[in-house]
Amino acid sequence: MFRRYGEHCVATFATDEIRVLRKVAGEVVGLLTDGFDHDDPVVGRLFPDIYPDDPGNSAEFRRYTEGDLKTGKIDQAGAILAALPPETGGEVRLDPEAAEAWLRALNDARLAMGVRLEIKDGTDLSDELDQALVADPTSSRVFQLSVYAYLGYLQESLLNALVD
Repeated sequence: MFRRYGEHCVATFATDEIRVLRKVAGEVVGLLTDGFDHDDPVVGRLFPDIYPDDPGNSAEFRRYTEGDLKTGKIDQAGAILAALPPETGGEVRLDPEAAEAWLRALNDARLAMGVRLEIKDGTDLSDELDQALVADPTSSRVFQLSVYAYLGYLQESLLNALVD
């Protein structure tokens, strides 16, 4: 997918891919703005307690850092939205700074989806997808697992292009 051309990472996206990426990035922005709730497990995953055994110090640390971290995550998701071509598909050309923002945003999106899909470190994504297909091939879980896998592929592709 992503290829290296000089200092840029370049990929061509189809219409459906653009729609998925817009939706995913938009959901991350929504989660970090209107839907920001410390009791949400996704928020807990994106903003883990730095001192899990000391809630007071964790809260104090969060008070000083959370605003900047949220702004950074929103900006990174915004970098995806800003770089995507029109709905009809097309090329994305990322300089190194934009590529790193995309990597962080894709990681945040995958973390959020992983929590919602209950994906753990030892989860075999192929098995999960096979089980979901057998249970109901038209289910939203099949679609969500497919998007999760696609984001992982995209992230790996971009990382490989960056280090080439």
